[in-house]
Amino acid sequence: MREIILGTAGHVDHGKTSLIRALTGIDTDRLKEEKERGITIELGFAHLDLPCGHRIGIVDVPGHEKFIRNMVAGAAGMDLVTFVIAADEGIMPQTVEHFEICRLLGVRDGLIVLTKKDTVDQEWLDMVSEEVRDFFSGSFLVDAPIVPVDSLTGEGIDEIIRLLDAKVAAMDFHEEFGPFRMAVDRVFSMKGFGTVITGTSLSGRIETGAELTFYPGGLTAKIRGIQVHGRDVDLVEAGHRTAINLQGIEKDQINRGDMAATPGSMVAATVLDAECHCLSSTARELKNRTQVRVHLGTREIVGRILLLESEVLLPGDTTHVQLILQEPAAAWPGDRYVIRSYSPITTIGGGVILNSGPRKRKRTLERDRESNRAYFAALEAADSERRLLLLVEEAGVKGMTADQLAARTGVFSKKLKKQLQLPISTGALLVVDSDSQRLLAASVAETLSQRIVGLLTAFHRDNPLKSGLAKEEVRSQLRPAVEPKVFQALLAGLIKKGTIEQEGAEIRISGHTVTLQVDEQEMEQKIGALYREANLTPPNLKEVLAAFGEFPEKQIRQVIDLLVGRGELIKINESLCFHAPAIQALQEEVVAFIRREGEIDAQRFKDLTGLTRKFSIPLLEYFDKIKLTIRIDDKRVLRKG
Repeated sequence: MREIILGTAGHVDHGKTSLIRALTGIDTDRLKEEKERGITIELGFAHLDLPCGHRIGIVDVPGHEKFIRNMVAGAAGMDLVTFVIAADEGIMPQTVEHFEICRLLGVRDGLIVLTKKDTVDQEWLDMVSEEVRDFFSGSFLVDAPIVPVDSLTGEGIDEIIRLLDAKVAAMDFHEEFGPFRMAVDRVFSMKGFGTVITGTSLSGRIETGAELTFYPGGLTAKIRGIQVHGRDVDLVEAGHRTAINLQGIEKDQINRGDMAATPGSMVAATVLDAECHCLSSTARELKNRTQVRVHLGTREIVGRILLLESEVLLPGDTTHVQLILQEPAAAWPGDRYVIRSYSPITTIGGGVILNSGPRKRKRTLERDRESNRAYFAALEAADSERRLLLLVEEAGVKGMTADQLAARTGVFSKKLKKQLQLPISTGALLVVDSDSQRLLAASVAETLSQRIVGLLTAFHRDNPLKSGLAKEEVRSQLRPAVEPKVFQALLAGLIKKGTIEQEGAEIRISGHTVTLQVDEQEMEQKIGALYREANLTPPNLKEVLAAFGEFPEKQIRQVIDLLVGRGELIKINESLCFHAPAIQALQEEVVAFIRREGEIDAQRFKDLTGLTRKFSIPLLEYFDKIKLTIRIDDKRVLRKG
């Protein structure tokens, strides 16, 4: 069953760790330095079994401003927050910052606890309660219960348990089982066990013996064992605080902040499309290309904010941005992030990821900005099918496979197949490779098809004596490059529509025929006669061009190509063509000779034909090329079959 994660938040020394100890009996401060200094430095973990039968995982986060990075990592998986405020101090700087972080990360429910109740009188407590209620006005904690407690005596603890029990019992525990994801918050080695990672599982389920890939690095390891709250389990689901023992990977190959996930379920990227909110509490506006610290899951990455629709983002405003990261990160649309200023370090904003691994967007001209506004408006307003179509359209001529689309969107298997049904059935998306389920947007296919038709039309205009153009020659002229299977699918569509025709390896505009002018007809007859009379000693190309010098060279070459295409001439290399009947007769002689003698060499070929080396060597090589003969040392024999 999916587990609920309860996180703490609040200023340093306001009693978060003491509250958890009173609730669970577990001391979440495990480090020697934490016990010596009396403050939480690293994330701490505990659990609580509620009367309703559910177990909740509890994450204790540091309150000191120096450890906000660790706080953000702990808040990344929260379902509920217990906002802790000391009754004797009230709202403090990290109270504000922790609250902003919780909002940016999408925390939607929780309760407010006033600790150290024993240090103040009732009048002061009422005043602080009023201050707290005003502070949370208009937020997700506007109606949250406020519970005064004394963690030392246990006063108020039962009320917290009752409130948590009611909230958890009312929750929807339905979980869509897709790929497993867990943001790694600790990596260590245990003697006799090897590498161990911990984190809060964000989605899906996974079991012992399965494999995990660590993004962005891409290394894969096998799961040796799983623990949830210190108990060995065979399977873990979303929401559990989890420790995973790995085999086949060393501790130093994994980093805090890595995303452990089902292999193939994510892609690493240095560019992310996102919605960004600039906190109203921040001191100044956010300028384009500002260097920031991006907190994504349990990871911190330095990057820059590219504002796509304006030059500055004012405090309290929201816009669309691209996060340009110095290191790759793996995320799904819907994941949340926090940005903090590079120096001095303060929380300045954050939001939600909309697209992972997009192209870099232009923003210089006003039309670029208008285009960006339209794109994001469509992306956010679109239903799931339209969202998939937008991503495939953006992929352009490369298209996207179903697996790539799944890793980019976080939508998998039957759910992805269902969302693809409508755009495929309406023709908005084309399946151009059934093996890999590569998809191409119909709008992109139409543009490419028009370019193919344009290339063929121009070719026919410039080369009227050629029947068509080789398919690969057409594909090579398309920019950006088009994969063979995509290209073949486009040709199939054009052929089906009757726009083009294919003959062998050549394609042409439907209905195109070679029509010779009077002078070209005369040239065709003369060139044909020249090769026919020359028999096995034809002129080379240079000599033919000289013989018909009154005609343009391009025209002569095209007439020769026309005769080759009709099968009247056989081209054996770039310089030599032979009259086809002469070659066919010679071929029969050679076959008969080898069958009689068992083999032939250059000298015996010259004796057989009376030809000089100028013609005999190219002809022998031609017979090898068409796989009539095969050369063994200096002799040739007939190829089998």
